[in-house]
Amino acid sequence: MTKLQGKTIGFGLTGSHCTFEETMPEIKRLVDAGARVIPIVTTTIMTTDTRFGTSESWQQQLIDITGEKLITTIPEAEPLGPSKLLDVMVIAPCTGNSTSRLANAITDSPVLMAAKATMRNQRPVVVAISTNDGLGLNAANIAKLLAAKNIYFVPFGQDAPDKKPTSLVARMDLILETCEAALEGRQLQPLLIERFQY
Repeated sequence: MTKLQGKTIGFGLTGSHCTFEETMPEIKRLVDAGARVIPIVTTTIMTTDTRFGTSESWQQQLIDITGEKLITTIPEAEPLGPSKLLDVMVIAPCTGNSTSRLANAITDSPVLMAAKATMRNQRPVVVAISTNDGLGLNAANIAKLLAAKNIYFVPFGQDAPDKKPTSLVARMDLILETCEAALEGRQLQPLLIERFQY
């Protein structure tokens, strides 16, 4: 039996489409570990086709992996608070846009509403950042979240310091381990890891 057996995990995806392929197997790992995973998506996921895949294909993958209906609106996400359904909320990938909104208490997407609902219940929110300005203007927002209660980060590092020196991306393959640690009230270490090899 795993530490996630019987837990209910909200899994929010925001619009860093280039990391979806890396993220989907990690959602399956959570399901395989015995967790119920409820997918929550932003409007970007519902409406945008990119070179990394179509909106429809990503939506279908989420449904197939989790066996759950997608939460796609703020009104659908709001009851997650009063119902206390979620044991932990994951945002992966979490864009710079969503990072800045979360850090400044702006609730304008289903994913951010689900995060707010989870924090209301003093339960952990796990953030897997994927942002081109993590060491730029968004560094202040990341620092604010690092100091916040009940927010835990999937270990992250620079993914392309030679081409994008301010870009930071989480190690998506550590989402499960970060959730386990967060449910115990601790940050998975080391937090800063090397993603780029020269």
